[in-house]
Amino acid sequence: MPKQDREYGYMTGLEEEAQWVSMPRGQNISGYGVGILYLDKVWYPMVPGNIVNAYTFDFPVRLKAVTGLDTPWLHSGDPAVFDVLLGAAKELAAEGVRAISAACGFFGHFQGRLAAAMDIPVAVSSLVQAPWIEILLGGKGRIGVLTANASAMSESLFASCGIAHPERLVVADLCHAPQFSAIMEDRGAFDNTEVRREVVSAAVGLLEEHPDIGAILLECSDMPPYAWAVQRATGLPVFDFTTLIRWLHGAVAQKPYAGWV
Repeated sequence: MPKQDREYGYMTGLEEEAQWVSMPRGQNISGYGVGILYLDKVWYPMVPGNIVNAYTFDFPVRLKAVTGLDTPWLHSGDPAVFDVLLGAAKELAAEGVRAISAACGFFGHFQGRLAAAMDIPVAVSSLVQAPWIEILLGGKGRIGVLTANASAMSESLFASCGIAHPERLVVADLCHAPQFSAIMEDRGAFDNTEVRREVVSAAVGLLEEHPDIGAILLECSDMPPYAWAVQRATGLPVFDFTTLIRWLHGAVAQKPYAGWV
């Protein structure tokens, strides 16, 4: 029997005529496999590829602002963030999402606590992919991490995200890049071509300094628009929030296969 009482399955339209379905009282929407938490108080362009741009995914995601949360507060890892974060996560669960992610790698400060508090899968930082990447590399290379704020990376953040070997990460920080810094400083506009060049330059610089890097991990949810350019410039596998969220969605929104045999 299914673990949950609520409906959890793909409807093909080909089922028997009598097909009972149910919905928990208070849930007034459905069809969202993944819910995404995002910062309430930021000001910069959310271009396609950004985790909160509706064109980024080819499946529906449910977005939820964490009321009052801004960049400095989240990046600080202040334990007081957890309560507002948990409230927003519970709202997403009540709306029927099957898994929860987020739109900033520094939600990872609360990955462990939030996953323990929820009864659906939680992966709120792109950094949770680091252990998978380490396995893929077979111990033969390090992971290059591009971040919006290296000063906010800490042992507690790594531990919360399940990263047992942070020494295998080499980090490049873009918070002071002329155009990318608009994201950290809430300037409301940036030259997108220059942001792409800054992100690519940081990745190439990491690889030149550490030629044993075997993969790139983009910590920031604003970096996926440039993942293709980073891959073209480095020739390496590139992981980001989109690879994480597509993985989550694939697990919680399975579909039957169809085709000729």
